Amino acid sequence: MPHGPGHRTFMHVLVNTACANVITSYLWFGLTFWVYLETRSVLATGVIGGAYMLLVAFFGLLFGVLVDRYRKHAVMVGSTLFTVLCFGLAGTMFLLLPETALLDLTGIWFWLFAGIVLIGAVVEQLRNIALSTTVTLLVAPDRRANANGFVGTVQGLAFMVTSVFSGLSIGILGMGGTIVIALVACTAVLAHLLALRIPEPDIVRAAQRESFSELRAGIAAVRATRGLFALILFTTLNNLTGGVFMALMDPYGLTIFPVEVWGLVLGITATGFLIGGGVVARFGLGANPIRTLLILVVCTGVLGATFTIREWWWLFAVGIWVFMMLIPAIEAAEQTVIQKVVPYAVQGRVFGFAMTFEAAAAPITAFLIAPLAEFWIIPYMDSADGRQAWGPLLGAGDARGIALVFLVSGLASIGLGAAALCSRSYRRLSTTFADAPETAPPAAGG
Repeated sequence: MPHGPGHRTFMHVLVNTACANVITSYLWFGLTFWVYLETRSVLATGVIGGAYMLLVAFFGLLFGVLVDRYRKHAVMVGSTLFTVLCFGLAGTMFLLLPETALLDLTGIWFWLFAGIVLIGAVVEQLRNIALSTTVTLLVAPDRRANANGFVGTVQGLAFMVTSVFSGLSIGILGMGGTIVIALVACTAVLAHLLALRIPEPDIVRAAQRESFSELRAGIAAVRATRGLFALILFTTLNNLTGGVFMALMDPYGLTIFPVEVWGLVLGITATGFLIGGGVVARFGLGANPIRTLLILVVCTGVLGATFTIREWWWLFAVGIWVFMMLIPAIEAAEQTVIQKVVPYAVQGRVFGFAMTFEAAAAPITAFLIAPLAEFWIIPYMDSADGRQAWGPLLGAGDARGIALVFLVSGLASIGLGAAALCSRSYRRLSTTFADAPETAPPAAGG
């Protein structure tokens, strides 16, 4: 756990951001559950998940510029206020339009409604970039890996609460009640945030980077640090599997569980986030966080290839639990490296560039996999030929087509992660991290 004069402020910011994550994820998960239950369309849920990550990729570098150019507190307030406005607009649409119009996948209202909810959730990601830079600002260098693990623990708790409440909320209250709860809770988070104060340096902008339009500054900062792009590429490998999870995990789970039970399963398995983040917070990431990251990428591939090999609810649940246990360490490893090797004044741009690049992998796989699964793989696996060819390996059940996709994507992640461990870029980046000097948190100014 981090310590020092900025600890109390860091904890307030961390908890406030965690609450914001809960609320936006609660409404986003609720939207996904609601759409699938009402339409039974794998394609629709895949497009929603892919669109979310595509928007994150599109805005990531811009978000990083905002974090670098303005005070972190102002950025967080602006982000939360924009999310409140989006959720309010979505609630107005739900109130004025019939549900049949909002659920018509061929009509404009469905895509407009879903887009407004997603944009409100995406803008909240701006806060996560700001949070990563406040770790550098408020936490001593030798405790940053632990602080990043603590961030993963709190985010895991947020995911756990979100999963349970989203499933229960859609099952009991429907989409309308879910929007109302999200709007009220987000307004409360904004009120708490307005009462916080974050001590920051007088000058946080990079020298010769004063033009707001110069988004290339993020790319330049990455190129200036030897091996850093390789780190971002390594993390992207894990997002290839993440895109498949995004497109197909909810349809698979909702095939074998009722919506209320599926939300509860996600909530229970999200304790893996707490355990994984707690381990990092207590013990750190080892001498070489890059090696830790790549080994865990291989492990996620093994999980993706095996946790749906039979349609057993307990196998699926255990696989999700272990997967969630690994994610905090993967995220913390990347953040720890960037916080050490990148100057504070451009860290927002670098985190934004990383978000853009890594998030782009998930929608590529989600947009590719969702239509393939719905129109080709699932019908094929339901046919006599498919059952005969793959039955001995994948067994029988209603979601064998989805299981085949998980198997192939998991094997691909194993191969990519193993190849990265043997690469020259991995060795170069490890040397860069080991040789980088420890930097103290920037001094606060008036």
